[in-house]
Amino acid sequence: MPILYVEENQAKIGLDGHRAVVQCENGLTRYVPLETLDGITILGKPQLTTQFMEFCLRNGINVAFFSKSGRYFGRLSSTGHVKAPLQRKQASLYDSEFALQLAGKIIEAKLHNQMVLLRRYSGSRRVDNSEEIKMIRICADKVKKADNIPEIMGYEGQGAKYYFKGLAECIEPEFRFNGRNRQPPRDPFNSMISLGYSILMNELYGEIEHRGMNPYFGFIHRDAERHPTLASDMMEEWRAVIIDAVVMSLINGHEVRADGFETNEDEPGCFLKKDTLKIYLQKLEQKLQTTVNYLDYVDYPVSFRGAISKQTQRLAEAISEENPELYHPVRIR
Repeated sequence: MPILYVEENQAKIGLDGHRAVVQCENGLTRYVPLETLDGITILGKPQLTTQFMEFCLRNGINVAFFSKSGRYFGRLSSTGHVKAPLQRKQASLYDSEFALQLAGKIIEAKLHNQMVLLRRYSGSRRVDNSEEIKMIRICADKVKKADNIPEIMGYEGQGAKYYFKGLAECIEPEFRFNGRNRQPPRDPFNSMISLGYSILMNELYGEIEHRGMNPYFGFIHRDAERHPTLASDMMEEWRAVIIDAVVMSLINGHEVRADGFETNEDEPGCFLKKDTLKIYLQKLEQKLQTTVNYLDYVDYPVSFRGAISKQTQRLAEAISEENPELYHPVRIR
């Protein structure tokens, strides 16, 4: 089911029978059947009625809050899916052989996916990225042999530098960028992927909670205050496949323009203007609803959002059985 995105600052969201009603400042009203909603993403300062929030809590509809620029604040979520025994086991596997094997599998798959995408874009743009692809492959091979997580993440970081260097050569000249930057993003490309990563993390956060796990008890990323490290772990295999692919499609498909971004003195960085944000959110939602055959343990296509849900369930099973072999990271072809 889709996510409802509300980015109008003065919008008010309430209930009207079995529908969510969004009243916009310009007088327009949107009605969305509640049974079709998987969650709600708020960007900026729309208002929610108490009755609507209560309905969301009772029915397990997650509501996530972001700044207008895409900085994640937090979420409104029910505690109905908490599984204490599973979370105790999850916490006990930190710094274990389980964590090491899981990290190796996920990061190697991430580097593989980056190579596949970079090869695709290089071919379509007639760019020679053979050196970058070779270096990413070397990093992936080293991950397979690494015997600790910091070493694995070191190779992941090296691979990311070659990957983004290659991507920068595969996009329209007006969107060229100099490596990955964030907090705040300093160019349109980084602005779009930073926003996308925040939204993707929110999707994963909701699924992790739904399966009874704790989003803050990760295995790959080290404990960090106020950071959901398990969501970061699970996001690694999806970053390039979903978010980077959407951004590259928007740029090279000429669906967004460089003048569709702005800088803000109150919040330094480069951010999407209102019209560009609408285009971006629509494209991302279309991607998440696209069906694919990327899961090797089901014989039917599922949407990207459905695949994320199934992967989260598989991780919960792997933790419960203390068996990392039960988890199969997504590897695209």
